[in-house]
Amino acid sequence: MQLVRGLQSLQPRHRGCVATIGNFDGVHRGHQAILARLRERAAELGLPSCVVIFEPQPREYFAPGQAPARLTRLREKLELLAEQGVDRVLCLAFNRRLRELSAAEFVHAVLVEGLGVEHLEVGDDFRFGCDRAGDFDFLLKAGAVEGFTVESATTIEVDGERVSSTRLRAALAAADFALAERLLGRPFAITGRVLHGQKLGRQLDAPTANIQLKRRRPPVDGVFTVSAELDGRQWPGVANIGMRPSVKSDGQPHLEVHLLDYAGDLYGRRLRITFHRKLRDEQRFASLEALKAAIDADIAAARAYWRASPSTMSQD
Repeated sequence: MQLVRGLQSLQPRHRGCVATIGNFDGVHRGHQAILARLRERAAELGLPSCVVIFEPQPREYFAPGQAPARLTRLREKLELLAEQGVDRVLCLAFNRRLRELSAAEFVHAVLVEGLGVEHLEVGDDFRFGCDRAGDFDFLLKAGAVEGFTVESATTIEVDGERVSSTRLRAALAAADFALAERLLGRPFAITGRVLHGQKLGRQLDAPTANIQLKRRRPPVDGVFTVSAELDGRQWPGVANIGMRPSVKSDGQPHLEVHLLDYAGDLYGRRLRITFHRKLRDEQRFASLEALKAAIDADIAAARAYWRASPSTMSQD
């Protein structure tokens, strides 16, 4: 899959495609239905498929403090789009210049002059352009003038309700990982690189891998039983994700994972952390002794969970 960053990076060879536009945060089953139709139409027309996304996502630009929790950071999103068979991604920087484009200007600059779109697939609730003035009906009329066709995706439902990023965030906030998996079509996971941290876990006899989040606000918080993909295997563990109220905070959320009985060096490795069950909310402890007792209890609860849940977990 090819990544193109910004309109200025488009070349003549990029013109002529079947495209879709959106945040695609989470790449859930609703998104997957759009992408499946995108692939079908691209194959029918003999053209490459292209997904247009924005970074940051528009609501993160307008109100970063109130923006919804990020389900997938850019790298994760690109990996998921590649798995869906997308040929090309155009990532547009959402900035003042882009936000001030009218719907008509966006269509002309991005879809017509930039990509030479011949067919466009959009979600049934898609809005775009300054003040979100553009919608499906606007695109139909613009396409008739500019020479491209437009199709609206069929709504995908799970348990009688529409699949959406908003519903997925609510499921994750409630730690309903079974529902989240049905909405995603896969277990919920966060991927990141292991960085050097404060090394406090070693002092508490529970060394942790500090996973780079690159999110202002993660979709889950608290203490969880998790598994980590490591060298082709799933390794059981326990994780804390949040602001770490019992230690000196830098004001950023952190994901720290303790792998049960693992003693290797993980620095610099990229780990995929899958969430299975919430153990408790984050708490502020009055002393390191109280924090250590809580961590020991969390590890014991995680061990009990994995003993009661035979699975593909493998340990040497």
